[in-house]
Amino acid sequence: MKVVVDLSVCNLHGLCVETAPEVFEIGDDSVLRVLNETPPEGLRAKVDKAVRECPTGAISIEG
Repeated sequence: MKVVVDLSVCNLHGLCVETAPEVFEIGDDSVLRVLNETPPEGLRAKVDKAVRECPTGAISIEG
């Protein structure tokens, strides 16, 4: 799986960071970062939850 974030849509609600801190972080510069674009399958449930809970729909999974 590959995690994709549309930063033009992201409003930094931070739900993804709460759900999957191994994959997402909001930096000191107030920019969302994907720490691991290809996380292991063991994190799929967390990433799926982050996708579902993103209020702006900025996160998607390819593959």
